[in-house]
Amino acid sequence: MSLDIKIINDIKEIVGEQNCLTSLEDRRCYSYDARTDGAVPDLVVFPSSAKEVSAILILANRYLFPVIPRGQGTGLTGGSIPIKGGVVISFTRMNRILEIDTKNLIAVVEPGVITFELQQEVAKYGLFYPPDPASYKYSSIGGNVGECAGGPNSLKYGVTRDYVLGLEVVQPTGEIINTGVKTMKGVVGYDLTRLFVGSEGTLGVITKIILKLIPLPESKATILALFQEVEDAAEAVSAIIAAKIVPSTMEFMDKASIKCSEQANPMGLPEGIGGLLLIEVDGDKESIKVQAEKIKKIVFEKKAIQCNVTEDLKEADRLWQARRTLSQATYNLNPVKIAEDVVVPRSNIPVLIRALEEMEKRFGIPILSFGHAGDGNFHVSIMIKDTPEDRAKAEEAVKAIFEETIRLGGTLSGEHGIGTSKSAYIGMELSPEVITTMKKIKKLFDPNNILNPGKIFPE
Repeated sequence: MSLDIKIINDIKEIVGEQNCLTSLEDRRCYSYDARTDGAVPDLVVFPSSAKEVSAILILANRYLFPVIPRGQGTGLTGGSIPIKGGVVISFTRMNRILEIDTKNLIAVVEPGVITFELQQEVAKYGLFYPPDPASYKYSSIGGNVGECAGGPNSLKYGVTRDYVLGLEVVQPTGEIINTGVKTMKGVVGYDLTRLFVGSEGTLGVITKIILKLIPLPESKATILALFQEVEDAAEAVSAIIAAKIVPSTMEFMDKASIKCSEQANPMGLPEGIGGLLLIEVDGDKESIKVQAEKIKKIVFEKKAIQCNVTEDLKEADRLWQARRTLSQATYNLNPVKIAEDVVVPRSNIPVLIRALEEMEKRFGIPILSFGHAGDGNFHVSIMIKDTPEDRAKAEEAVKAIFEETIRLGGTLSGEHGIGTSKSAYIGMELSPEVITTMKKIKKLFDPNNILNPGKIFPE
């Protein structure tokens, strides 16, 4: 669609002409995210308040144009891209930490706050905000809430929804509401906060977030365990959890992932490593030593060929940097990546890994797996050339991966969301009755289908 000049001028009056992008070159930058291409929006706006967002949505309902909320555009499923033009609302101006309450352990932030910057700020007070998606140094809290982002820390500390106490939300029809509480408990009425978290910007526009904080752990130790066979690494994951040890993080990398990582951020690993576990334990100094020793014993029992433990923060950061840059390093294999983030029960991790190895041979394209092994969340990257043949193979591989995931009692997405890239597969996991119920909720909140249309449910 193409917005009428009158509508554009009305929006300029709301946010200020200097806070609108109208040139094709500027608007095109908001037509894609970290994976998916969409339509070029008709206008990009940068509001400074919930009141301005409300005025835009009231206009949208009057003139029936789409509105797409956007954080930093780091998503991997198309959740923040237009599919029919319309207006993209970017929250880079609404980026203030409004309050850090050290007595009640909460923070109040605007959606444009960068996750890492919040973590750094609360750490000055001896506090900790655990959710840490791989993009944490440049993704925003608002986007994290919209997708219910996770990250390595989710094994011990949970995901974004576990830290959202309340929200200020502009409903699709323009009303501004406040949900949730500033207390650790609250059961008055329906839990609308949980409904908005992970809704991918389809039910409301989040303009303020109340977050729970926890005390910063005193110490941590990082453990690097190397295995000749990838299945041994997978067995070690289950053995560690079975021993009632809960690391703060437990990351897995297969052989191809290790090779990519070494090319981008060399760790000096020996040749021929089939699997790697990067584990972190935290707490008081004495407890982390005990935990680290138990883990070291277990991984050697599961045929680890090397296990190193460090409490040096610089060394730990070097190891984590290699893991966090892995997603980009995979492009050393091929120029196009299809990234999925399936989850299976921990007991079925070895089964999934063997299935992925078989699929790589069957389809004749590289399939890498890495990610949050402690909670069964695997990032599966299908690396292909930009040819019709490879894209057809990748489509078959994605379907096969999803079918195997569901067969193993898993789910199609642990933290990336559905967006547009997974919407065609949602019926593999959810029943028609469940999908119908979700669509009724969407219709109730957004009767004119103004807000982020075409996401989650195939149109």
